[in-house]
Amino acid sequence: MNFLTLAGLSAVLHGYVALRLIPDLAAFASARLWLAAVLLASMLLIPLGLMARRIARVPLADRLGWAGLLCMGLFSTLMVLTLVRDATLGLLWAVGFLTPGGLELAPWRTFSAQAVPLLGGLSALLGLLNARRTAAVVRVDVPIPGLPLAWQGFTVAQISDIHVGPTIRQRYVRRIVERVNTLQADLVAITGDLVDGRVVELAAQVAPLADLRSRHGTFFVTGNHEYYSGAPAWIDELRRLGMTVLLNEHVVIPAVDAADASGGADRPLVLAGVTDFNAGYFDPSHRSDPVRALAGAPADAVRVLLAHQPRSAAAAAEAGFDLQLSGHTHGGQFYPWNLFVRLQQPFTAGLHRWGTLWVYTSRGTGYWGPPNRFGSPSEITCVRLVAA
Repeated sequence: MNFLTLAGLSAVLHGYVALRLIPDLAAFASARLWLAAVLLASMLLIPLGLMARRIARVPLADRLGWAGLLCMGLFSTLMVLTLVRDATLGLLWAVGFLTPGGLELAPWRTFSAQAVPLLGGLSALLGLLNARRTAAVVRVDVPIPGLPLAWQGFTVAQISDIHVGPTIRQRYVRRIVERVNTLQADLVAITGDLVDGRVVELAAQVAPLADLRSRHGTFFVTGNHEYYSGAPAWIDELRRLGMTVLLNEHVVIPAVDAADASGGADRPLVLAGVTDFNAGYFDPSHRSDPVRALAGAPADAVRVLLAHQPRSAAAAAEAGFDLQLSGHTHGGQFYPWNLFVRLQQPFTAGLHRWGTLWVYTSRGTGYWGPPNRFGSPSEITCVRLVAA
C-alpha cells in the first residue's frame, strides 16, 4: 500500500470517529478541541509512522515510527468503542421507538461521547505500560504419559514474538535475556517472529540474545515475520550468535545428559522444529513439515516440537509429537482483537489438547505494531515436563 492510499484510508476512518463523537460534545468546548486535535494528529502520524523507513532516515524514522504506532494503538481502541457506541445507540433508539412515551436519546449521546475517548485513552495508557514492562514468567507443567524418570522436571524457557523493530530495541531485549537466565532452564526455545526488519538494521538490537544461558543451548524456529524480513540472512545471523536454527529438523538430547536419575536412561528427548506454517509461500524449500522434522529420530523418544503457529498442531499430532510449543497469536495482544484469534488459529493462549498432543501457545514476549497490551500480558514461559 502506498502512502497516499494509506493516508486516504486514515482520513476516512478518523473522519468517521470525529463525525460520530465531536457533534455530541457541543456542551464541552475544550473536550471537543482536545479530541479534534488528537484525531488530527493521529490521522497524520499513523501513515507517517507506518511509512517512516521509506520516507525518513534514522533517528527521525524511529521517532515517527514510535509516534505513529502509539497513535495506532489509541485510535484502534477509539474506533472499536465508537462502533460499539453506535450499535448501542441504535438499540436504544429501537427501544424508544417501540416504547410508549419514547426514550430520550440526547443524554445517552452526550454521556457516551464523553465515555469513548476517556475509556480509549485509559486503555491505551494501561496497554502501553503493560507492553513496555519486562514480560513476567509464566510457569506451566505439561503432563506427559509414560514420561521416564530421567526427564521429570526438564524445563524449557520459551520466548516468542518479541518483534524487535521500531519500538523494541536492545535494552528491551537485554531485560528479557536477564530474566530468562534467572530460570536456569535446561534449554531455551524461541518460537519465531523475533524481528521486524532486516539484519543490517537490527543486528545490534538482537545481539543480547547471544547471552542467553541454559544447559543445552538456545533453539530457534522461523515465524512469518522472519520471511517478511529476509529469513536467510536472519538464519545466518542467529547461527552466528550461537543459536541452533531448526528448519524441519531435530536434535536428540540423550537422557543421561538430561538428569542424574537412572530411570528411563535409554529413552532420549527429541527436540524438533518446523518452519513457519506459511513459509512455503516464501520459499518452497522451507515448506513446514513436522514429519520431515522427525525423520531419523529414535522411535521411543519423548518428542517436543517448536512450531510458530498453533495451527501446525494437526500435522504435529499426526506425526506423533507429545508437546508443541507455539506463539504467533500474542493472545490477541489487546482487547477486542483477542476475540478474533480463533477465526484463524485453533488456540489463542495457554495449554490445550489436540488429540494426544499437548499444545502450549505463548501470548508472546514482546508485541507487534502498537505498544499496547490490554487484557493480554506478555510472558516468558517456563515449561516443565512432568509425568501424567
